[in-house]
Amino acid sequence: MLVFDKLVVDYRTDSAGQTTMRALDGLSLELATGEAVSIIGPSGCGKSTLLRLAAGLMQPSSGTVSLDGAELKSPRSDTALILQDYGLLPWKSVFANAELGLKIAHVVAPERKARTLEALKKVGLAGFEKRYPAELSGGMQQRLALARALAMDVNLLLMDEPLSALDALMREELQDTLLDLWKSSKHSQILVTHSIEEAVFLGQRIVVMSPRPGRVLGIVDNPEMGARTYRSDDVFFERCKKVRSLLDAGVAQATEQEKGATHE
Repeated sequence: MLVFDKLVVDYRTDSAGQTTMRALDGLSLELATGEAVSIIGPSGCGKSTLLRLAAGLMQPSSGTVSLDGAELKSPRSDTALILQDYGLLPWKSVFANAELGLKIAHVVAPERKARTLEALKKVGLAGFEKRYPAELSGGMQQRLALARALAMDVNLLLMDEPLSALDALMREELQDTLLDLWKSSKHSQILVTHSIEEAVFLGQRIVVMSPRPGRVLGIVDNPEMGARTYRSDDVFFERCKKVRSLLDAGVAQATEQEKGATHE
């Protein structure tokens, strides 16, 4: 469904554009239709940049991003991006926040209402339609952000550390919700996270990225993923160990390269 081909992304670091920082360096990756992929790597390795490219919000310095066989040049209505801060409008009610994407897309009022109410029901927010974000817990605010994406009936869900601000118990509860929604909606999804356990619980494949500039260090296949009980499975712990070893190896390699460059 989604193909990243030899992506290079350089950011300008001064006003004159003379100095650049390379965020991604020749990264290639594919996402199949209906697949759930987790991406993990050190801070600054280009994970969020990769999501913005997948959302059509920016273009690479070189390389291509293709979606359903066509090069992606701009945002599309069938893609939803959920950020760490949830992107909620505090002056709008729960219902108004959940229906926002449909309203922008000019969906007629009766259909908009039905789809919004169904989405709120799916994430456990039925009955909270008239509340405001400030009246919700962090977990409920995250559910509201999910409801907005579900109401749009997207086929590609992109998430940038959406659960990082939650406590451990709430985080696991929302991980279960994300798993259930993916299994029922059958959308494709990419989850960016710093949590090894979260990456393994929610990814059929776990993509491990190198320190900046971001490259794919390795991909861990995780076919057993898909059950809420997976966290207590021995295979789960083995996958977590494998992902951790790849991350540690990448950091060690980057450190050695920095030492070599300093000596030169």
